[in-house]
Amino acid sequence: MTEPLLVASNLHKRFSRNGKTVVALDDVSFEIGQGETLALVGPSGSGKSTAARTILRLVEPEAGNIHFEGEDFLALHGAELRARRARLQMVFQDPLAAFNPRATVARVLDDPLRIHDLAARPNRPKIIAALLERVGLSPNLRDRAIHEISGGQRQRVAIARALATRPSLIVLDEAVSALDVSVRGQILELLLDLQRTENIAYLFISHDLGVVRSIAHRVAIMDAGRIVETGNAAEVVANPQSEICKALVAATPKLLRRT
Repeated sequence: MTEPLLVASNLHKRFSRNGKTVVALDDVSFEIGQGETLALVGPSGSGKSTAARTILRLVEPEAGNIHFEGEDFLALHGAELRARRARLQMVFQDPLAAFNPRATVARVLDDPLRIHDLAARPNRPKIIAALLERVGLSPNLRDRAIHEISGGQRQRVAIARALATRPSLIVLDEAVSALDVSVRGQILELLLDLQRTENIAYLFISHDLGVVRSIAHRVAIMDAGRIVETGNAAEVVANPQSEICKALVAATPKLLRRT
C-alpha cells in the first residue's frame, strides 16, 4: 500500500479570546493520499481553517503529529522548514488580500522562484509565461498590477504562484467562495485538470457541500473543533449521518455532479 502524502494525527489547538479559551482543534486526525482531494467542511468557527493553517505551520499545534512526504513536519525548523514548504502551498479566499495589490503579476510569480532559488534570473520570464499559460491566462498579463485584473484572473494567478514551486499538496482555503458562479466553475475545472495532469493533492476547505461534491474524493465534516463524520464525498452528501452535515446538505440548494 502506498504511504499517504500527509498524515495529521491527534491535533489540538486552543486560542484565548476576550479572556475565554476557545478550543479550535480537538483531537483532529486525517490523511491525504498523493493526487487525492480531501475536503474539510463545516460552518464558520468549526476549526477547518485552523486545521489548514496548522498543516502549513502558520499556526503551531499544542499537541499532535504531522507527517508530510514521510517526514516529521513538526520537527523541521529554519532553512529545513522553508525548503520543505516549497512542496506544500496555499491558495487563500481573497487573492487581493494575499498579494501586494500594486505588485505586478510577474513580480508575484517571480517571488517564489527567487525565494526558493528555483530558477536563475534570466530564465524566470519564460517560466512565468509558462505558468500563466498553464492556468489559462495570457502571458501579456505579466506587466499588469494585481489590482487591475479581475477576481477570477487573480485567483488563477494565485494558483500559478502555488504551482511555481512544484508542490505535491496545495491547501485551498475557501478558494472559490468569493467568485461568481460562472468563474467558480472555471476555477474548479482548472483545479481538476491540474490534478489529473500533475497528480497534485488538495486539502480543500469549504462550507459549501455543492462545491465539495464536484471536486473532492473524500470529505471530513467538522463541528466545534472535532471531525464528526468522514467518508466518500458523494456518499456523505447523499446520506449524511451527523446533525451538522444534515444541516449543511439542507442549506445547499443544488449539488453539483463530479465529472
